[in-house]
Amino acid sequence: MDQKIQNLIGVVVVIALLGGMAAGFWYVNSFAKTSAPQRSFQVQGEGKVVAVPDVAEINFGVLTEGGKDLSKLQKDNSDKVNSIIEFLKSNGIEAKDIKTSYYNISPRYQSFSCPVSIQGIMPLTEGVESQAFSLPSGTGESKGDEVYPDIRPCPPSAIIGYSINQSLVVKVRNLSKAGEVLSGVVDRGANNVYGPSFTIDDISVLQDQARAEAITKAKAKAEATAAAGGFKLGKLLSINEGYYMPQPFYSTEGFGGGMAMSKEATPPNIEPGSQDVTITVTLVYEIK
Repeated sequence: MDQKIQNLIGVVVVIALLGGMAAGFWYVNSFAKTSAPQRSFQVQGEGKVVAVPDVAEINFGVLTEGGKDLSKLQKDNSDKVNSIIEFLKSNGIEAKDIKTSYYNISPRYQSFSCPVSIQGIMPLTEGVESQAFSLPSGTGESKGDEVYPDIRPCPPSAIIGYSINQSLVVKVRNLSKAGEVLSGVVDRGANNVYGPSFTIDDISVLQDQARAEAITKAKAKAEATAAAGGFKLGKLLSINEGYYMPQPFYSTEGFGGGMAMSKEATPPNIEPGSQDVTITVTLVYEIK
């Protein structure tokens, strides 16, 4: 082989060996950095904003019961519900805030009670004389000490009519009209009323306020901990957030908790109260 070619091959092999050694050194150095234990600590902060709900949600239904003329029952039920919807819209409630939540047609049955009547002799018991007995009308058959009931066929249940139940969910954004809405839907045929429940329509702004407060408190706690522990805060490694969803507040006073509301009943003043929007943050810091 030519001497020049041999020299070229030797140079290539040396370069390859040096490159492999450099790569191995970089990997070991990098692994040592990433696998080195990292000192850290975490703190928590909570932010809370108290707000007044701005939406009242009301559930109401129209229950219509009658005979076998299903078309007439459907018309009666629909007429009442349509009258309620027109009333709601005339009071400034938009179509997007009116939703049908339930519609059901079910048959009503007449059932017959057919008691079993038996007559016979009580079984003999040692040392006790047999005693005759008789239960309400009918005749039974007895063989020896055994009594056989007189079982008579019972007529099957029969459909005597139908029930139609239609329910709506309404959002009232003008809380000053909530009492008027409750009274109005009952006057127009609603015979089941549930609510109102109070919610906050757009909660994102309140969440931002609560989050900012929680982070401020967590940072202050971290700085106080570092000062008391004699170390310095490093970089922020992670941040985690927990959100408490406020539950709707249900007010059923004056409405029987979902029972039918009398047309003569005077609806109470609607008081939405307040709700807490709470966010908790956990900050993890590096210790220098």
